[in-house]
Amino acid sequence: METYTSDRIKIPLGFWEGLHQLGIAAHDVARQAQLPLIIITEPIVTTAQYFAIWEAYSDLIGDTAQAIIKLATVFETAKYPPTVLAPYHARDYRDALNRMARYKQLCPPEGLLINEDGERCTIELEWLNLGEQPGPSLLVGITLACLLELGRRGTGQPLTAQLVEFSQPMGDVQALEAYFGCRIRTGAKCNRLTLFRRDLDRPFLSYNEELLEILTPALDRSLDELQSNRSITEMVKWIIKRCLTAGRPDIQSVAKELNMSDRTLQRRLTDENTSFKQLMSQARHEQAIEYLADPSLDIKEVAFLIGYEDQNSFYRAFRLWEGDTPSNWRTEHFSTGSLSEQRHGMLTMDS
Repeated sequence: METYTSDRIKIPLGFWEGLHQLGIAAHDVARQAQLPLIIITEPIVTTAQYFAIWEAYSDLIGDTAQAIIKLATVFETAKYPPTVLAPYHARDYRDALNRMARYKQLCPPEGLLINEDGERCTIELEWLNLGEQPGPSLLVGITLACLLELGRRGTGQPLTAQLVEFSQPMGDVQALEAYFGCRIRTGAKCNRLTLFRRDLDRPFLSYNEELLEILTPALDRSLDELQSNRSITEMVKWIIKRCLTAGRPDIQSVAKELNMSDRTLQRRLTDENTSFKQLMSQARHEQAIEYLADPSLDIKEVAFLIGYEDQNSFYRAFRLWEGDTPSNWRTEHFSTGSLSEQRHGMLTMDS
């Protein structure tokens, strides 16, 4: 899995104050995390330090579910960082979520993948630079809770989710079900919030066009600066991989996410001696190899996860890539006893 973000995490300005409002002292968190006290006044930390802070907070407050609910509701809107303040003042819930996903790129290590399908809207949490390492359960929970909280505060309505899925234990599940207003599933394959699609059209009472005209250009400039330091080939492949489970992405949708026209994207890819079709094939190939290393996934699931609607199409593509069927390749390259080790090694090389 590629790393497209530097190992620099910015702590939100209101983070320590929010903990203080919950009766948790910042220096207690630092000590529990075994970090120097200067971490409290240092706005930039490493991913490891960031995770240690969240784990320490979780240990100090007790039940993960209760911590999620308290932290999601304690922050005052006025103290949101610009990356959250802009979504809060969006035109409607859909606009807010799309802005949140876009500007999350400025706030690693987590990213958001939004997909609207039928009557549902799913928002999946992904880790941008961690390989298969899971983030702290409390951070996962608070990220999804804040997405619902955004809708509730923006619309002024007690919105509920359809379903919330977590890959890790989350403590008091009943408390979380009461907060989200839906069933909570733990031990899932991903961390995902499923909303009612109809709620996305709800206008935001907090809509502020003048403020957005100030915030949006500044945030977009920061995002452009971040992206200018990356290879366009790397960015396109990364976006394709993010979108594969929602179907086969096209160049128009990828260009839109990069805030450029599809013609400009084609020209820049040509300048880097590649094409969108080549990167699509490479992304699928690399993801297929990674998924085949997971014995819990059958071949049909692997095909779906890399954007193939039927297994036969995946088999034909895989033969072109590796000269063999996925089943034979998996058997030859991954023995039961060394699957996890080989997968870890492959991810390390890709990082």
